Amino acid sequence: MASMIVLSVTAVPDHLRGALTRWLLEVTPQLYVGTVSARVRDQLWSSITACTGDGTSVLAYPTDNEQGFALRTAGPQRRTPIDFDGLTLVAFRHEGKETANPL
Repeated sequence: MASMIVLSVTAVPDHLRGALTRWLLEVTPQLYVGTVSARVRDQLWSSITACTGDGTSVLAYPTDNEQGFALRTAGPQRRTPIDFDGLTLVAFRHEGKETANPL
């Protein structure tokens, strides 16, 4: 059964962006939405992870959990999805800043 996906890509090769437009609609630069089957979604994600390089990619798709969706990421991320007792939360990494140690 087909379901809607949302895909955000940043600093990826132009050929990947062109390939994504065959299956998805680019609603704003580097943000894609579309309705595809799980098989097509997984094949697209394989292509994305192979071509992302130094860029970043985030895929959100529906699944059977409390939140109703899951996230996949590829490439270096400042925000990383983490599982917290079955809920997906996003951890934010500050680059170049030290955090204070509470006493």
